[in-house]
Amino acid sequence: MSTPAYSLAQEAYAALGVNTEAALQKLQSIPISLHCWQGDDVAGSENPDATLSGGIQATGNYPGKARTNGQLRQDLDKALALIPGKHRLNLHALYADLDGKKVERNAYTTDLFQVWIDWCKERGLGLDFNPSYFSHPLSNDGFTLAHKDPGVRQFWIEHGIACRKIAADMGKQTGKTCITNFWIPDGYKDTPVDRKAPRARLEASLDAIFAEPIDPAFNRDAVESKLFGIGSESYVVGSHEFYMGYAVKNQKLITLDAGHFHPTENLSDKISSMLQFVPELLLHVSRGVRWDSDHVVLVDDATRGIMEELVRGDFLGRTHIGLDFFDASINRIAAWVIGTRNAIKCLLLALLEPTSALRQAENAGDHTSRLALLEEAKSLPFGPVWDEYCKRQNVPVGAAWLAEVKAYECQVLSQR
Repeated sequence: MSTPAYSLAQEAYAALGVNTEAALQKLQSIPISLHCWQGDDVAGSENPDATLSGGIQATGNYPGKARTNGQLRQDLDKALALIPGKHRLNLHALYADLDGKKVERNAYTTDLFQVWIDWCKERGLGLDFNPSYFSHPLSNDGFTLAHKDPGVRQFWIEHGIACRKIAADMGKQTGKTCITNFWIPDGYKDTPVDRKAPRARLEASLDAIFAEPIDPAFNRDAVESKLFGIGSESYVVGSHEFYMGYAVKNQKLITLDAGHFHPTENLSDKISSMLQFVPELLLHVSRGVRWDSDHVVLVDDATRGIMEELVRGDFLGRTHIGLDFFDASINRIAAWVIGTRNAIKCLLLALLEPTSALRQAENAGDHTSRLALLEEAKSLPFGPVWDEYCKRQNVPVGAAWLAEVKAYECQVLSQR
């Protein structure tokens, strides 16, 4: 039975033409892809104590970090139990279950990820995948697919090919299309003389990786740009312009990461432009603070703007929503829960917007009503609707989830 607070909220939204039940039903059908690397500070399973490279940095030393894939899956189970809805897992190749074996990344096969696949199948989760082009001896000089050495390039080409085959198997076994995202750290710390040659090499490498067609029902490829990174402050080979051109030319998905652009750019403004020319988008919802620092997602204007654009433009069916943040300064499970619940909250806020009335006012040239409705919507009673959703999804309402995380920290994380 719905609470009195929800019934009152339902009436308030209905006065502006919004059906809260329809919004909750829609929200339930939209999965968020949780990134595995929040749970262990992007360490992976090859060498959990190795130093991160490739411009990636996790700061903080909060106790209880997952140190094995088994611990990571255990922590993910706890986080997922506190997040409303049915979601997906976003897995990096760095998290292969090697069982003490030494296997080079260009020789990875599906069997190294079968435990992850089975884990997702048991829980009804979709599975997404990422080749790992960082934290490896052959990436230590800052170049992989754009490397001058043909042998190094070929190693990383073979890694990409292997990952696409693994992703296709993931899609087949789970029955849910796997989205495979390609991001590389290649670039220069200082200003290069030749910007052209690395980009020509990157294009050729990508062409080689994507040469074999794969049924899009099982795997779809996405390419991800970056403005700059640690070690590539002056020049990134895979810039936004490079991947925008490549994705349009080859009809690949393009990945837009909320931390990969200039702080004054609005990611939400890029969505409708990109979807004019590419079939689908992959979003990495994150929070950059002055740089690509991958902070935990908030209910802020930037995140709300992204979700509003997806709803207003009817782009949800062509967009895959993933998260990408890693904070080692706070409880890592809490970070997952806070960030994911906030992303879902922003999506619900967008679904509860009086979009029809707003569009009608705009089409009529009544910009006064458009502004008035946008502002009035901000004070509608969102909280009871969110609480109702959590209640129906059998997860803690309000801040009650925090007590469960604290108990888990005492019982499990403190023993590591």
